[in-house]
Amino acid sequence: MKYVISYDISNDKRRTKLATLLDKYGTRVNYSVYECELNQTKFDKLLYEIELKKLINKKYDSLRFYYIHQKALDRSFEFANRADPFEYEEMFV
Repeated sequence: MKYVISYDISNDKRRTKLATLLDKYGTRVNYSVYECELNQTKFDKLLYEIELKKLINKKYDSLRFYYIHQKALDRSFEFANRADPFEYEEMFV
């Protein structure tokens, strides 16, 4: 399952903690936006085992998950000198 995850975190320490966590699950495509391919196990681990809710202050912060269906992904594009959205990147060269 492919997700775009975005956040707006008011506190520097919590924002850094969240970014460090999301680096393990996907590719940063903007300062506070990640593209992640997560199977159900990884999705559950990210949401529940890591307890994202503890990092987020609902009064001040925002953490959004957008599920991207393959049909929508096929119509996605970017004007940049980077890989297509969700294109596989070799992590170990």
